[in-house]
Amino acid sequence: MKYAPHILAERAVKLSCRDLWKVYGAHTDTFTDAAELKASSEKAGTLAALRDVHLDIRHGEIFVIMGLSGSGKSTLLRCLTRLVEPSFGKIMLDGVDLMTLSPKDLMEVRRHKMAMVFQHFALLPHLSVADNIALPLRIRGDETSQITKVVSELTALVGLAGMSERLPHQLSGGQQQRVGLARALAGNPELLFLDEPFSALDPLIRRELQDELMRLQARLHKTMVFVTHDFNEAVRLGDRIAIMKDGRVVQTGTPEEIVAEPTDSYVASFVAGVDQTRVISCGRIAAPARPFPYDVTVDGRKKIIEIASLVAGAHGPVGVKDASGQVTGEIDAATILRMMSVTAAERSAS
Repeated sequence: MKYAPHILAERAVKLSCRDLWKVYGAHTDTFTDAAELKASSEKAGTLAALRDVHLDIRHGEIFVIMGLSGSGKSTLLRCLTRLVEPSFGKIMLDGVDLMTLSPKDLMEVRRHKMAMVFQHFALLPHLSVADNIALPLRIRGDETSQITKVVSELTALVGLAGMSERLPHQLSGGQQQRVGLARALAGNPELLFLDEPFSALDPLIRRELQDELMRLQARLHKTMVFVTHDFNEAVRLGDRIAIMKDGRVVQTGTPEEIVAEPTDSYVASFVAGVDQTRVISCGRIAAPARPFPYDVTVDGRKKIIEIASLVAGAHGPVGVKDASGQVTGEIDAATILRMMSVTAAERSAS
C-alpha cells in the first residue's frame, strides 16, 4: 500500500536524522562538531562514508534509500540502528535521540521497536523454519505459548504454512527470504529495516516478494526503511525515495517527483530507463482546462497508464480533476502518445 503525498505529509515523523556523519580514519572519533569532520574528510587517509545527512521518515511509509555501490546507503541504514556508530549527528526515534541511549536502553529499543531483514537471509542452518522465526522472541524471553501462537500466524501470513519443520537448505531462495521477513515481523516491531533483501533472488521471485511486501504493508502498516540499488524496485515499493551519492543525499521525494524533476545528471541516469507512464500522474502533464464541459473526466492523481485507454477512446480532450474534484486541466491522446514514445525511446536506448 502506497500513500498519496498529501496523506504522508500529515503523518508524524517516526525516525529522523540530522547532521549525520560517518568518517573512517585516525582520530575521527575525537571530533566534536561537523565542521571538524568535514575538514577531516577532505584529508588523505580518511573516508567519509556519510556526509551531513538529513532525513525525516514518517509513520507507516516505505522509505527507500538507493544509490550505486559505495554511495553510503547501507552505512546509513546501519547508522540509523547504531549497528555502526555515527561519527557525529542526531538520530531521533519518536523524539528520543538514540545517540544518547545507554547500551542497555539501546538493546531494549532494538528488541522491541526495530527489526532487520538481510540480503543473504542470515538464517541459522540447524534451526527449522519455526525456530528461526521464533528466535528473536526467545531471546527477549517471551512466553512459550505466545511464541507458538506468533510463529503459527506468521508462517501462514508469509505463505509458509505446512513448512514449519523444514530446515533452510530444504527451501528455495524466495522461501528463505520469507522466513527472514517473518522473523523480522515476529517481535511486532515499529520499524523494519531491509538491506537489499531481494537482490540475491532471480527477477521472477524478486517481483513476487515485492508483491508480498506490499501486501503485508497494506495489512500491517509498518514504517519501513528499504535499501536498494534498483530504481525500478524503489519506484515500485517506495512512498518516498532518497538517492545517495558519495555519502550524501542528493535528492529526496516521491517516485513521481524524482522521475519528473531529477535534480542532476546522476539522478537522471537512474530515471532514464523507467516507464514514466507508470509513475507520472495525468495531472502533472495536463494542459489548462478550457471553459466548456467535458464529457469524460479523470482523477488527476491517476497514473498515465491507468487512464490511457479511456483517453484514447474519448471523442476529444478528457477533463482532469484536482484533489477537490474541480476540473483544472485536460489531457488528450496525443499528449499520452508523446509521453509513451519518449519512454519507449529511452528504454530502447538503455
